[in-house]
Parts: sequence; structure tokens; C-alpha cells
Amino acid sequence: MSNNMNINWYPGHMAKTRKQIAEDLKIVDIVIELLDARIPISSQNPDIAEIIKGKKKIVVLNKCDLADEKENVKWVSYFENKGIPAVLVDSNSGRGIDNVIKKIEKMMEEEKAKQSEKGRVGRKIRAMILGIPNVGKSSFINRISKRTTAEVGNKPGVTKKKQWIRINEKVELLDTPGVLWPKFESEEVALNLAFTGTIKEDVLEITEVAYQLVKFLLKNARENFCNRYGFTNEYIEEILNRDNPENFNIYDIMLEVGRKRGCIISGGNIDEEKTAKIILDEFKNGKLGRVTLEFPN
Repeated sequence: MSNNMNINWYPGHMAKTRKQIAEDLKIVDIVIELLDARIPISSQNPDIAEIIKGKKKIVVLNKCDLADEKENVKWVSYFENKGIPAVLVDSNSGRGIDNVIKKIEKMMEEEKAKQSEKGRVGRKIRAMILGIPNVGKSSFINRISKRTTAEVGNKPGVTKKKQWIRINEKVELLDTPGVLWPKFESEEVALNLAFTGTIKEDVLEITEVAYQLVKFLLKNARENFCNRYGFTNEYIEEILNRDNPENFNIYDIMLEVGRKRGCIISGGNIDEEKTAKIILDEFKNGKLGRVTLEFPN
């Protein structure tokens, strides 16, 4: 494993975004932190807890349809045990969206009662949404507000000016401009972000990333891998038990995927880059089934 994956990438505009969020927090009641259900820790911005301090917070585990169902349940418990309400959501189908709205209203019941006592009736609950790129923020906003107009894309800073979006008669959402980046505090975090497409493939070496993903799948989701690429468990075991260094054996399995997919170049060799791209794309698109990359402690 190469040591060149130590990425220290924390764009300068983060400071500006943090300042903006600090300002906006003064006018909101609750923060929705959007995470990728496959990588709930790696997809967090580590500064969010510090930035939002005493504000109420709800965690939305988006893309739950791509994550392992049993692990989804464990992750919800993980956050609930920390006193943070968590909801599983698939923004593409809309699953879980209503639960987010109900949870927000429930969390604000006490606050609303206090406001009513002071004669402040009818004020909407104001929520703010925060998340790193590629967690599906635009899709989530479109789904929760029943809009189809917001621009969807992975480009940093696609969402620009401050705008309030009506969710229902009780809740409105402040769409936060600017981008919160994850911090690449370990190689594992960097790889998880690469597997799920948050880091573009030109930042890390694509063959290395695919190799690490194959290694993870063989250990944690072998059935998914075998089903997708037509391997038997016996075949995988036979290769892994060969008298070679482990990385050679895993690499051979990866090349066999390339052979099966016709990634052949001159001299009968396998195009490893093309093979790597196929494996990573199919994983990102859910074609290897539901796989969670991080497990709660």
C-alpha cells in the first residue's frame, strides 16, 4: 500500500462557509446534518459539532438504499445513543422524508409550546441543512420541498444565494450556500470518500482505490462481489490461499474481473485502469448490492 494517500485538502473557502453558517445559525431552530448511510463517520465534517454548538440537531442518513439494512439499523441506534435523532432516507425514492419532517416537528414541540405561552403563535420552525459534497443534498432538498427545480450537481458551490424553502405550513428550510468539506484524517476516510465518489478519481490513483475496494468487499461483502462478477467462493478461496503476498492474490482477482468484462489490450494483457473504473462505477451505482463501508463501534 502506497503512502501517497495522505491528503491535506481543506479549501480556503471553508473559512468563509463557516462564517456564513455561524451567521445563519442565529436565525434557525434546528440543524439537519446530511450523511451518506454507507459512510456515516467519513461523510461528516468534523467541525460541525463545534460550529453548531448548542443547537438542536437531527442526522439524516441518506442513500440508505445503497447501505446494508442491518448496518442501517445499527447506525440509527449509534446516533440515538448519543442523544442525536437519526432518520434513514433515500432521497431518490422519497423513502424516509416524511419521518424527517415528523421528527423535526416532534423535537420542536416543547419550544413551540414555550413560544405560544409568550403569545408568539404561528412562527414557522426554521431548519438549516448541512453536508459535504455528494451526500445528495440537492436531491434531498428537492424531495422534502417537492420541487424539481434546484440545480443538482457535485460541483462545489452549486447552491449560491440564501433562500428559504417552504416544507409545509409548519417548517421552512434554509438552504446553505457554500461547501463543507470532510477532513481526510486517515487513509481509511480518504478511501471511503473515494469509493463513494466524493473525491474525484484524479485525486487518488484509480487502480489503487479499486484494489482497496476489492480487498474490502472480499472481506466484508464477498457474496455481493461473487454474485456480480460470477465467481464462486471456492474460486476466491483458491486464489487467496495461493503462496503469494496477499496483495498479489487480490490484484489477480481484480484482473479476472477485467478479463470477464473484456478489458483486454494488446498482448492479451488486462487494462487495469478500465477494470478499476468498472468496479468503482458499479459500486457507486449500487450494482454490487447494498454495502456499508463503516461499522459503528
